[in-house]
Parts: sequence; structure tokens; C-alpha cells
Amino acid sequence: MSRIVTDEHNVQLLYEDNHLIVVNKRVGDIVQGDKTNDKSLLEILKSYIKYKHNKPGSVFLGVIHRLDRPTSGVIIFAKTSKALKRMNLLFQEKRIHKIYWAIVKNKPIKSRDTLIHWLKKNSKTNTSKAYKKEINNSKKAVLHYRILKEFQTYLHMEINLETGRSHQIRCQLSYIGSPVKGDLKYGFHRSNKNGGIHLHAKSIEFKHPISKKLIKIESNPPEDVLWNKCFKKNA
Repeated sequence: MSRIVTDEHNVQLLYEDNHLIVVNKRVGDIVQGDKTNDKSLLEILKSYIKYKHNKPGSVFLGVIHRLDRPTSGVIIFAKTSKALKRMNLLFQEKRIHKIYWAIVKNKPIKSRDTLIHWLKKNSKTNTSKAYKKEINNSKKAVLHYRILKEFQTYLHMEINLETGRSHQIRCQLSYIGSPVKGDLKYGFHRSNKNGGIHLHAKSIEFKHPISKKLIKIESNPPEDVLWNKCFKKNA
């Protein structure tokens, strides 16, 4: 399936109020500008807000967290500096609950488990490496996974992310021998046609930084044969 490029007119809006905007990030969207100079989701959403609400002048929008370019799913941006500051605090204090879906190859030994590793990032290759024990400049990474479904070749996995390290899920699943489908960087044998990987930020739950109401936002993964199987009862 060919990749849909996000622009101001096809944003997948999941939630919006005066302080936050939440969208379903597509595969290939880059959250914030980098050396590629590709238009970022941040800039696209600024244009979207300006157009939708007919705002004069520049639009404030703050990046709260990130998703890797080849992944998809729920991502939150702050529309006010107050919301940005408070959401950053929620992330720092681990008061935000995130669930991911992944389609992986090779069944791990346990159908559910907690993975604890120490990850060290290599900035030159833009990859992370997992270690069993702490080493210099490594950061502790913790996730919980469970297998939801088994297909003929692949597995549908749910991941509860406790820490938010660079490429954490991709790196840790690769370490236990279950790389994410399409993830060449972490041991999968071939790429996906759309350049993405089968890793999706399925839901996020938190207390609203201003109203204090409990907010839970979910998104569906991209349309494709494997993701669609995840929703079928007898797949």
C-alpha cells in the first residue's frame, strides 16, 4: 500500500481543545524538523490550526513527545505554553499511560513479560543498542508486553511502555529475537512497501493539564492486510 503524505487538508484529528491537539500520525510523518528538511507534522499542524480557526499572526504549538518516523499513531501537541509545561511534567513523572501495538516475527519464550535493559544510543547510526547490565552512558529501559494474537508467520503484540527511550520498543523486541515487521535497522529481513514499520501508538491516557479530566484517546493503525487481521475475531 502506497504511503499517504499528510498535509493541512488531510490531518487525522483525534482530539482538540483550547490547550491540546491530538492527531493520528501517519507512517513517514516527521514530528519535528531535521536535517532532511522535509515538512514536519509540527509545521503542518500550525498551518492547519491557522486555517481552521482563521488565526492572525504566528501560531504557538509545542512538541510534547515524539514518535519515530516509520511508526504511526497517537501524538499530542500543546497549543499553549501552560499546557506544554504541564504535559512535560506529566511525562517526566510518568503519569501518562501509553499502549502500543506491534506486529513482530518469531515468538518470544514467554507470551507476556517485562523487559528491562540498558540502552545506549549511537548518534552516528541513529540506532540504540540493548545491554543486560548498565554500562557507561546507558539509560534504563522498561516495557511490558503480551501477545494478543498469533498468525501463520507473525504475532500481534501489545506493549505498555514504562520509559520512553530512543527506539526503545524496536531495540528491546529485537534483542529478544522478535523484531518488528519492516524494521531493517533492528533485524527484520526486508522493508515494508510504504517505508514504515508495523509499530503503532494505539492509545494514550492522562489527566488533562488544565481541566484535570481523565482523557483517553485511541487510534487505529493504517489499513493493511496484517493490521486488519488484528481486529478479526478468528484471524
